[in-house]
Amino acid sequence: MKSRLLPESSRMFLGIYISVPFCRSKCSFCNFASGVFSREKMNGYVQQLSKEMRQAEALVTTLGAIFDRKVDSIYFGGGTPTTLAPDQLREIFRTIQSEFEVQPSAEITVECAPGTLSPEILDTLLHGGTNRVSLGTQSFVDEEIRSVGRLHNAQQTLDDVARLREAGIGNINLDLIAGLPHQTRQSWRISLERLAESGVPHASVYLLEVDEDSRLGRELIAGGERYHAHHVPNSDLAADLYVEATEFLASAGIIQYEISNFARPGWESRHNLKYWTRQPYLGFGLDAHSMLQAARPRADFECVRFGNTDDLSEYMAGSSRREAANVSTQQSNEESLFLGLRLNRGVDATTMNRTALSNFESEIHELAALGLLEHEGNCLRLTARGRLLSNEVFERFIATDGVALHSI
Repeated sequence: MKSRLLPESSRMFLGIYISVPFCRSKCSFCNFASGVFSREKMNGYVQQLSKEMRQAEALVTTLGAIFDRKVDSIYFGGGTPTTLAPDQLREIFRTIQSEFEVQPSAEITVECAPGTLSPEILDTLLHGGTNRVSLGTQSFVDEEIRSVGRLHNAQQTLDDVARLREAGIGNINLDLIAGLPHQTRQSWRISLERLAESGVPHASVYLLEVDEDSRLGRELIAGGERYHAHHVPNSDLAADLYVEATEFLASAGIIQYEISNFARPGWESRHNLKYWTRQPYLGFGLDAHSMLQAARPRADFECVRFGNTDDLSEYMAGSSRREAANVSTQQSNEESLFLGLRLNRGVDATTMNRTALSNFESEIHELAALGLLEHEGNCLRLTARGRLLSNEVFERFIATDGVALHSI
């Protein structure tokens, strides 16, 4: 099968991210800028989102970045984009098509909660050009699904996979989370087996991260039992489950290519690869972020990064409050290092900027001594243990020279 990955020498077209912060229910562990809102609130949000897209060129120009209308990946995330009504989704698709030049081969992904793909929604996605769907499955064990406040069941996920294929969408991702309440080694194996049996070409596996500001996080800190907090596996078991997933999925032909992402050869997510390879992307909506090349790059200003407010009321009111940063050439090189390390292939030391490598020489040696990084030929990459402790590894790089954000 021919790989869907674009060659590194090809032109870097723009990726677009659309934030839809609405859900049917709020997961107990979630601390994202999302929630359950009325249809009227959603309609106002879509109108503001469309307005933001129409004003994008003016904003980007003001920031001194390159505005490119040619787009080869679009990603609808959230929240759950399929909680929007068909006419609201159509409005977003229409605005994208009118403001940007979407390439015929563009990858267009929509995140969906199992059970939200009504015939009308599916038809709307197809007419909008959707050719990839990510289902927030989380588990194939109903007790685990219910324990975090999800409204679907395992069979609905399988039904949605079948319906998507019948509609002509075979590029499907399924999400699993290791460390859910009530999860055991036996129940985790059930989820892995069902995912493999479904035949989907892509999977995402995350370790449960419980934020202290989430309902589940607060209950864990308090030592209580609400939200099934007393049934959350310990961190050692969750880590073991993650490692088992990498091994089991590999045996099923679904190969890990990034810390949390696995694919059959040629089915890697093109949009997400933009983030890890520092290709330009433009985000719209609540708490959406962007990274674009500078129109006139120089040593202290190679690209610009900016993000929207995470306050829904502010965003709906048309707030211009954003956080922005000019990213220097040195910072860009260093970001290329630690973002590239997210990928299993790692980074090629012969093509990396030598200054970036020398700046982190002591960190690299120390992490290698700890068994978290390894050299293989000219390749520098995380070990299996390093991927498990990736946050600790990346902190060593980020702490050296952070990128300061300022309001605009």
